[in-house]
Amino acid sequence: MIKDERKNGNEEGEAEKIRQCYRLIYQGMIEKDGMLLDEVLHDSFTLIHMSGMRQPKQEFIRAVKDGTLNYYSAGHQKIDVRIHRDTAELKGQSIVSAAVFGGGRHSWRLQLVCGLLRENDRWLLTGAKASVY
Repeated sequence: MIKDERKNGNEEGEAEKIRQCYRLIYQGMIEKDGMLLDEVLHDSFTLIHMSGMRQPKQEFIRAVKDGTLNYYSAGHQKIDVRIHRDTAELKGQSIVSAAVFGGGRHSWRLQLVCGLLRENDRWLLTGAKASVY
């Protein structure tokens, strides 16, 4: 019984680290902090926008920094995590205020389904697919 409790406690600790990655990607997007985004995104990261457009890590960071993608706030409603050893899946649902690709500022019920990889005891986002919920 003690082993099970430790496992569950450790898994919950890892799940919280993963949820923090989700919060940090939004913090980086809102603050236009390229260094923070670089730290939380794996080099293989690709964002798949609602339109189906794919943006690799550096292109995504550049679009955030140059104002192509503008994020103003994010209220996180739900963050579900599933861990599979050194990989994980996250589904986050947030109310996001944004103006992207030259459009006006709107509030979106934005869902990101993300993949993560544990490297050197750190979780990094390897990909995210955006949709509305």
